Amino acid sequence: MAALTDLSFMYRWFKNCNLVRNLSEKYVFITGCDSGFGNQLARQLVDRGMRVLAACLTEEGAQKLQQDTSYQLQTILLDVTKTESIKAAAQWVRDQVGEQGLWALVNNAGVGLPSGPNEWLTKEDFVKVINVNLVGLIDVTLHMLPMVKKARGRVVNMSSSGGRVAVIGGGYCVSKFGVEAFSDSIRRELHYFGVKVSIIEPGNYRTSILGKEGLETRMQKLWERLPPETRDSYGEEYFRIYTNKLKNTMQLAEPRIKDVTNSMEHAIVSRSPRVRYNPGLDAKLLYLPLAKFPTPVTDFILSRYFPRPADSV
Repeated sequence: MAALTDLSFMYRWFKNCNLVRNLSEKYVFITGCDSGFGNQLARQLVDRGMRVLAACLTEEGAQKLQQDTSYQLQTILLDVTKTESIKAAAQWVRDQVGEQGLWALVNNAGVGLPSGPNEWLTKEDFVKVINVNLVGLIDVTLHMLPMVKKARGRVVNMSSSGGRVAVIGGGYCVSKFGVEAFSDSIRRELHYFGVKVSIIEPGNYRTSILGKEGLETRMQKLWERLPPETRDSYGEEYFRIYTNKLKNTMQLAEPRIKDVTNSMEHAIVSRSPRVRYNPGLDAKLLYLPLAKFPTPVTDFILSRYFPRPADSV
């Protein structure tokens, strides 16, 4: 048994250390580089000597990243919810990479809000998140695929542990389940072209995806716009406990995002990238087990965490 464990460890170590050749000649296009995972990944890949094409939503974010890195990184403004913006970015990337194609597309752009109990949200709240996290990701991928196929490269999609088990209402988990499905289907299709697709499923990390406004303020706005009948059915106690639970979850978020960006980097530079990466102890010890337990068991465990509504039976 010990020998088998040693062989397994050595095999995994070899696969992790077996890197793609000529990385300094390869282009990587990353969305959502204003801050967080995308920003950190762009810096890491520049340090590796790769040619990074970083898409930012804001001019401020693009200028800051450009100033902090080298000539190997170029920036462009991109709104993944607008097809015209994506078309312009795709043409820009095509002009940069030429005939060698695009080695890696990293779909990182994402938002997490609005989130909360589903009944507290509107269709527009769901659409706001799904348009960025899922529809935008699909739109960017479809426009970049011809260049990725030419390079026989990689697609790296940012999902979440919330794409394996729905722990909160709103468009976030819905969109991440969609990312999982799209990534699985496109991975099987692109296998025949020599293109590899990886999915990143991090646990709870502290990034700007949760916005700048205070949690209590956001939840208070959701609560106050509800019809009196809905507020009465949940009760003030439910609102208070639910908000405190979310606040505690945010406070426990891991601030060191390097584990996530290291996983993304491995998916780009390794000759044997994994299909799924699960950075974070909570992803490995909590969310993945919850996703694999029988559904009644998962439901029971999650029901212990959130409060009971006033009108519960």
